[in-house]
Amino acid sequence: MNPHPSWMPPRWRAWAAAGAAALSWAALAAGTTAEPPSLLDFSAAERAQIVAHGPWPPKPRADGSNRVLGQTAAQAWGASLFFDTRLSANQRLSCASCHQPNRAFQDGLTTAIGRTAGQRNTPGLLDVAQWRWLGWGGTHDSLWSASLTPLLSDGEMQQTVPGLAERVRNTPELAAGYREAFGQAPPTEDTALVVDLAKALAAYQATLISPRTSFDAFRDALARGDSASAAHYSPAAQRGLRLFLGEGRCTVCHAGPNFSNGEFGDIGVPFFVPDGVDPGRYRGLQQLLASPYNRLGAFNDAGATDPGAVGTRHVILEPRHFGEFRVPSLRQLVHTAPYMHNGSLPSIETVVQHYSQLNEDRLHADGERILRRLNLSDEQSADLAAFLRSLSD
Repeated sequence: MNPHPSWMPPRWRAWAAAGAAALSWAALAAGTTAEPPSLLDFSAAERAQIVAHGPWPPKPRADGSNRVLGQTAAQAWGASLFFDTRLSANQRLSCASCHQPNRAFQDGLTTAIGRTAGQRNTPGLLDVAQWRWLGWGGTHDSLWSASLTPLLSDGEMQQTVPGLAERVRNTPELAAGYREAFGQAPPTEDTALVVDLAKALAAYQATLISPRTSFDAFRDALARGDSASAAHYSPAAQRGLRLFLGEGRCTVCHAGPNFSNGEFGDIGVPFFVPDGVDPGRYRGLQQLLASPYNRLGAFNDAGATDPGAVGTRHVILEPRHFGEFRVPSLRQLVHTAPYMHNGSLPSIETVVQHYSQLNEDRLHADGERILRRLNLSDEQSADLAAFLRSLSD
């Protein structure tokens, strides 16, 4: 396990580093099961599927649309901005007000404060740099554009482009932070300055990598053929993993090291809200294509050659997108309850129950039917929940 992820306060890192010196596979296993070490007879195909969910952590994902991504000075200023209430119109809210570090950069609420009542759950930010599309509906195609929207939203930080630009220029500390991060004085053009502010925030958020888990140690042991070490992974989690790979067909959507294909789907969660419906990906695509801050716009530092713009350029709005929502990562799942786009499921057990008792009539009728009712036994449900918990540190 990674004992000191970058988002931890220094004191937490010291405690974690001290504890890591004594951490062993036996201690890890003892915290999850009382059963003796044993390894299921996973087939070659199953082992290949398991290994495909790593390694972790991943290599940094390049993004030429943000010229300061990966630069230390921009990351430092972005970290300061993330906790700075001066970015909001009333100087009371910061990004961290809703994306709290001790909650895996989520807020623990059913739906976010300040957004349309009864609609969206606040997504966590760990591993956010791995995403191709951002937001439950995929409204954004870059981390910096996703960082800009809350600043300018009437329901969140309630800023305007001129107001925010003026605050940065007229606050000596903020102006100095810009010069340090970008190597020049704040630009006179308001929109350019505010977009750069969002790019610094994105540079910081790209450093938020979730720690390794017991699953990662198990996966790595299998990859190197170390069956003795792999056997210390909870037997219940192993059984749940087999369900996850096989009968549950969970890997169709929750694929790869991040346990998500990064795309969108209808999973039978109602999308009705008090004032109508939440169109999900359908509305997200409409907003993405209309935004001046998407990868096809003038603020993409990579210009027309940006390979990340291909998806935005060729995406097609279709009726099937109505009511689809982004497939979330399953990493650090224990820390990001409640679940689903509307925060309607309070626990991992209720998520498992949702798929076990899935109402297939709620699913889209067009296209390939991926999901089906699982009808899990109590033991199978407990095993699947044990596996999902093992994806958290």
